Amino acid sequence: MSTVWNLDVIYNGLTDPAYEEDVKAFEEAVASTAEVIEAAKTLGDVEKVETLLLQEEKVFDLYMKLMGYVELAQSVDTSNGDLMAQSSRLQKIYSNYAPYATAIQKIYAGMKDLDAILATSELAKEYSFRLKELREEAKYLFSDEVEAMITSMDMYAGSAWNKLQGFMTSTLKVDYNDTQVTLPEVRNLAYSPDADVRKKAYEAEVAAYEKIQDGVAFAINNIKTQVTMLCNKRGYESVLDMTLKQSRLKRETLEAMMEAIKDSLPVFRKYLRKKAEMLGYENGLPWYELFAPMGKADKTYTIEEAKEYLTTCFKEFSPQMSDMMARAFEEEWIDFYPKKGKVGGAFCSGVPCLKQSRILTNFDSSFSSVGTLAHELGHAYHNLQIENERILNQDYPMPVAETASTFSEVHLGEYALKQADAEEKLNLLENDLKEQTQVIMDIYSRYLFETAVFEQSQSKFLMAEDLNNLMLWAQKESYGEGLDPNYLNPGMWICKSHYYSANLSFYNFPYAFGDLFALGLYSLFEKEGAPFVEKYNALLNATATCTAEEAGKMVGIDLTDKAFWKAGLDQIAKKVEVFVEL
Repeated sequence: MSTVWNLDVIYNGLTDPAYEEDVKAFEEAVASTAEVIEAAKTLGDVEKVETLLLQEEKVFDLYMKLMGYVELAQSVDTSNGDLMAQSSRLQKIYSNYAPYATAIQKIYAGMKDLDAILATSELAKEYSFRLKELREEAKYLFSDEVEAMITSMDMYAGSAWNKLQGFMTSTLKVDYNDTQVTLPEVRNLAYSPDADVRKKAYEAEVAAYEKIQDGVAFAINNIKTQVTMLCNKRGYESVLDMTLKQSRLKRETLEAMMEAIKDSLPVFRKYLRKKAEMLGYENGLPWYELFAPMGKADKTYTIEEAKEYLTTCFKEFSPQMSDMMARAFEEEWIDFYPKKGKVGGAFCSGVPCLKQSRILTNFDSSFSSVGTLAHELGHAYHNLQIENERILNQDYPMPVAETASTFSEVHLGEYALKQADAEEKLNLLENDLKEQTQVIMDIYSRYLFETAVFEQSQSKFLMAEDLNNLMLWAQKESYGEGLDPNYLNPGMWICKSHYYSANLSFYNFPYAFGDLFALGLYSLFEKEGAPFVEKYNALLNATATCTAEEAGKMVGIDLTDKAFWKAGLDQIAKKVEVFVEL
């Protein structure tokens, strides 16, 4: 079985004639948009909307295919200059489309009787949510010329700083045990069964950040300053307000969730103190022991074994999902192992032109890595549910994007617990709790950190030392007495790519949202069984064309109610009590 993904089914490299043909078609589609807009102005409202929607589809379909391919190829070869050049080339072409996209949006916003158009046109009806959303967003737009300039400038501003952070972290040489390894490799050692290895890896990681922290500090300062400036100019109340609108999420929902999380922190600290006690620490758990395995944890998995385990596990939930997982392994959707130049972490990216997904992991054969595969394949399952929708209806916002992935992790955990003996149960339960700690406590600390960075970067340049101190403050606020204050990780702002997007701020709370929303959905599955799967699939399908609150209502959940979030956190609290007893 191949250990790397197959991108040749999209293009057989940058020299593939089909790649250059599509680039030319993309250029022509962008250039022709001006004529299409002018021609559309002479048409009746129904024909006008349909003409513009079809043109948008044409441009976006080509852009998704081309840029999707280049970005996937770059993620496993970050120092490839040819790929960098092609990324810039495609961005430049797309930047020429920005004024047309703005002009189209303003035409939609100017439609006097949208309801009449929706009642007449099937195409417009399919895009009804999007059309209404674009009309609302239009009030935050600049002139066509300014929007075009912003898109062009971003290539050399926010997007460039983002690429710098990715390049510096992916090529960073970490000095460990008289050799040099990549950052993902040394971070993976946090899961080692050897306590000495974990501590030395932590020390090597923290020391390595000093090599690049000044350069990365420039990246985060400039990205956050750019985002805040544009946000203010557009008329949003704040960057968070803008993010919530992009997320199709009410502030009441976020506040209810965050309040419930803050109230739950003592529960997580109790777990961390107990783990520290079991490992022989008196002052809280050192950072380097956060992922220390407990219980029986000697089982490792080959790729073939991981495939068998996952497909068997998910057949109990949905044969459709099990079959999709088998395809992912067999049809080379997954790039498994860490290597020099490959980005750290894991992600799933939809490939609409193939009706497939591509998944990147840094697989280390542990059960945790199997869990990561389940998480990313959950994203792929979400993509599967919307693959037959029109191309502009396949983009779901951040919070619900983490729901299917986390639901998959929950199901995997429950499946594993049923088959485990006492020692294995301790290990599985502890694995679950340490992941929940990351998704709730660490995400809470990241939310506090990013909020502080946005606030403080407007009045001063945050040097690396300032950012380190902010990260330490955020970790102490969240983890409290659960961690040893002498062994935290001030450089966590350097390695997390989520902070470095000029178009996607606060990519932290969606993980907590997805986790707790998934726990609520899974409790419904446990009550209803197989009939729930059809409702779950319908919910995933709808996420691209509704708000988060509307998605919740589809299964009887009120997301603005703090009690809902508390119920999910109470499920975690019960597991903490079982862990303490074991």
